[in-house]
Formats: sequence, C-alpha cells, structure tokens
Amino acid sequence: MAELNTIRSAAGTRAAQIDAGLRAHMNKVYGTMSVGMLITALAAWAIAGLAVTSDPAGATVALREGTYLTGLGTLLYTTPLRWVVMFAPLAFLLFGWGALMRRGSAATVQLGFFIFAAVMGVSMSSIFLVFTPYSITQTFLVTAIAFAGLSLYGYTTKKDLSGMGTFLMMGVIGLIVAMIINIFLQSPAMMFAISAIGVLIFAGLTAFYTQDIKNTYVAHASHGDQEWLDKAAIDGALSLYIAFLNMFQFLLMFMGQQE
Repeated sequence: MAELNTIRSAAGTRAAQIDAGLRAHMNKVYGTMSVGMLITALAAWAIAGLAVTSDPAGATVALREGTYLTGLGTLLYTTPLRWVVMFAPLAFLLFGWGALMRRGSAATVQLGFFIFAAVMGVSMSSIFLVFTPYSITQTFLVTAIAFAGLSLYGYTTKKDLSGMGTFLMMGVIGLIVAMIINIFLQSPAMMFAISAIGVLIFAGLTAFYTQDIKNTYVAHASHGDQEWLDKAAIDGALSLYIAFLNMFQFLLMFMGQQE
C-alpha cells in the first residue's frame, strides 16, 4: 500500500509539473505572438506615414484629393517592388522558416520571427492608405475578441481537432490560388467569397493550432529538451500570429470603411 501511495504521489507531482509547465509554455506562445503583432502594427503605421503626404510638391501620384504618395510610397506601391513586398512573407514561410527551426537556436528563431513580423508590417502598410483608422481599430478589436474565444475553445475542448487540420490547410492552398487568380480578374463577387471563406478557415485554424500547441507540449515535456520546447513555443506563436492576421485582413474586407 505504501508503495502504491508513493507511485500515486509521484504521478500527481509529475502531472502538476506538466500543468505548470504548460501554462508557462502557453504564456510564452501568446507573449511572443503579442510582441510580433506590436512590431507588425508599428512597422505598418510607420511605413504608411512615410509613404503618404499632403504636400503635392515632389509627389507624382495622387491617392485622392489632398493626399499624395511620397517617393517611398510610389516605390512601394506602384512599381514591381510591390510584388516583392507582397510575397516576401510567404516566401520566407515556404523556404526559410523550416530551415531556421532545424538549424537555429531558440534565440535565433525568435529573432527570425520578429524580423518576419516587421516585413509583414511593411507588406500590410497599404491598409492605412485604403481604410479609415477607426475601421482598422474596430476590426482589430473584433478580431481580437473572436481570436480569444476560438483559442480558448481550442485549449479547453476535449474534442480532437486534428482531423480538420489537413482539410483546413487544403482550404488555405485553394484560397491562395483563388486570390492570385483574382489579382487578374478583379471580381468583387469572387473577392467577397474569398473573404467569407478566409474568415471561416482561419477561425478554424486558430482553434486547431491552439490545441496542437498544447498537445505538442504535453507529448514532449517529459523529454526535458528545453531548447526544443522554446523553439516549439515560437513556432506556435507564428502559427497563431498568421491565423490572427489573416482573420483580421479578411474581416477588414467586410467591416473596413474606405477613406
């Protein structure tokens, strides 16, 4: 009996340690994601501020009455460089992030994530040229509330969400193809459908990613490889960051008020 009690006590202690470690792990995930979001917002706001002027002197492109693009704005938004800015984050995710996760230290991976967040901010800066600051803020708050609810669901639900992961990722690929096609078609109806489907896909991915981050930690916590767990937390933060930003951008198509 004494031996059985000892085993139970050890198991209870180990479970408590895993619970405490999981809370710390999730705090790191959300904290890293939040810093990345802040970097993105500041980069987008700063670039947009440098790209637009009310002084027509030296400006070559008028956005609307009384608002013009500076030399930087013209370079970023009207030359082939805009394609580089648009697709640079996607290229990094497809060709750079995996190698960084395999070969880099946790500190290097975190730095890579923050650099990616800054580049994403430059890519997203054009929303400040199109939509009012009020509608951007409003949409961000709605996205934050929805994200919190979906992530909480993914963390607490007993339902296994792994089955929908593959389905949702296939949806993302289809969504990217449709968006590229619509760059040339410029169809408002197609853009509306893309936005609606995009919101649903990334809402589902938010819950899926959260559960996957939790399960990954629980499965590997006993291995004691803290460096790997630190990198896994940053990778999880990137996944949730991407889900949040995409949900925000697709919601902005519905809620955003243009200048």
